[in-house]
Amino acid sequence: MSRRIVIMGAAGRDFHNFNTAFRDDPSVEVVSFTATQIPFIAGRLYPPELAGALYPRGIPIVVEEELERVLVDARVDEVVFAYSDVSHVQVMHFASRVLACGADFRLMGPNATMLRADVPVVAVCAVRTGAGKSQTTRRVVNVLREAGLKVVVVRHPMPYGDLAQQACQRFASMRDIEDAGCTIEEREEYEPHLAAGTVVYAGVDYARVLARAQAEAEVLVWDGGNNDLPFYRPDLHLVVVDPLRAGHERAYHPGEANVRLADAVVINKVDSAEPGKVASVEVSVHELNPRAVVVRAASPVTVENPDQIRGARVLVVEDGPTLTHGGMEFGAGVVAASAHGASEIVDPRPYAVGSVAEAYRRFAHLGPVLPAMGYRAEQLRELESTINATPADLVLVATPVDLRRLIDIRTPALRVSYELAEIGHPNVADLLEPVVAAALKARTR
Repeated sequence: MSRRIVIMGAAGRDFHNFNTAFRDDPSVEVVSFTATQIPFIAGRLYPPELAGALYPRGIPIVVEEELERVLVDARVDEVVFAYSDVSHVQVMHFASRVLACGADFRLMGPNATMLRADVPVVAVCAVRTGAGKSQTTRRVVNVLREAGLKVVVVRHPMPYGDLAQQACQRFASMRDIEDAGCTIEEREEYEPHLAAGTVVYAGVDYARVLARAQAEAEVLVWDGGNNDLPFYRPDLHLVVVDPLRAGHERAYHPGEANVRLADAVVINKVDSAEPGKVASVEVSVHELNPRAVVVRAASPVTVENPDQIRGARVLVVEDGPTLTHGGMEFGAGVVAASAHGASEIVDPRPYAVGSVAEAYRRFAHLGPVLPAMGYRAEQLRELESTINATPADLVLVATPVDLRRLIDIRTPALRVSYELAEIGHPNVADLLEPVVAAALKARTR
C-alpha cells in the first residue's frame, strides 16, 4: 500500500519538494497540500499538468487550519513540513499537532531536494526575511558581470497566479512583468535585476526552470526567499545575517541550517545595529559554523531630495514581507526619516482598510509604518486608499519597487533605496574569485 502524505507549505518549497521527491514515486500518495503565509493560495488545486501522471485530477490545497481534519479523514501516515521563516518553537508546535493525530513529522534535507546544475551556482540565502538578500544578490551579480560573465538569476518561487502558466517564467523586460501580471512582491524582486540588464527566472517546476536558465548562463545566481535553503546545490553558499535581530540565527528554521551550511556569512546592517549585537552575531556564527568566512557589510540608505524630509510629517511605506512574517518593526524608510530630521512618523493604522487593516490585526508587532501589500489588484487599491487617507506631508516609499508607478499617491512622495557596502576584506569579490575562475575556464573548453 502507498504511504499517504500531506505537505505543509506556502506555495514554494512545498511544490518543489513534491516535484523533486514525490511526483513520480508510486510508493507514496500526496493527498493534499496545506497553505499558510501567502493569501489566496488555499482552496486551489495543484494542477494535473504539474502533478504528473499519478495525479490526473491534481492535488487539493487546503488551509493549514484544517490540518488535523485532513490527517484523520485521509488516514495520513506522514506530514512533510515545507516552508520557511518559522521559529524552532513553532516548528515543534506543528510537529506536536501532527504526532497527536498519529502521523510522522518530517523535514526534508538538501540531499533529497537540491538539484545539480551544469554551470556554477552562487546561492544567496539568509537567516530571516529582510536581512538583505536582495541587495547582496545584486552585489554578487554586479561582481560576476564585471568579470565578463553571463549571469542569470533564478528567484525563489512566488507563484500567486495560475500555477500551470507559472511553471517556468522568464523575465527579461518590464513588458514581461506586465504581461505576467506580477504582484508587488514579485516586482520588488525582479525589477532591480531587469534594470541592470539581468534575466530572471522563476516558477513552480524548478527542474524545468534549471534546464532553461542554465542554457543561457555561465553562472546561475540563486536569489533566495524568506530564509529558505537553495533549491540548487551551490558552489558558493552565501548567507546574510541581521544583527538587528541578533540571536535569530539560532532560533529560526531553516535559517540556522543555512548558517551551518554556509561557505560565507555576510553580517549586514553593521551601520545601523549596535556594535555589541554585531559582535554577538559574529561569535554566534563562528560557534555554529567555524569554517564559514565572515564578511561585514553596511546597508547605506539613500533618498531622493532628502532635504524635503526635514521637519516633515512623513508616512513610511516599507517592504511588506520584511515587516509581516519577517517580524521587523521598521525598515529603511524609518532609518531615512530619522537620519534626515522628519518631525513625525505618521501612524497609518487608523486609516487602514481591507487587507491592510487585516495585516495590522494579524501582525500585532507592527508599529506606525505601512507594509506594502499587493498580491492582487484589490490589495493595491486598499494600499492606495490607506496612503491617501493618512494625513502626512510626505510619503517615503522604501520598497524595492517604486510604488509611484503602480498606484496614485496624491501626497508628495520620495523614493528610499539601499545597497550592500562591504567593509574591508574579505568582501564579495574575494569570495567569488573561485567561481569566476571556474566559469572562465569552462568557457575555454
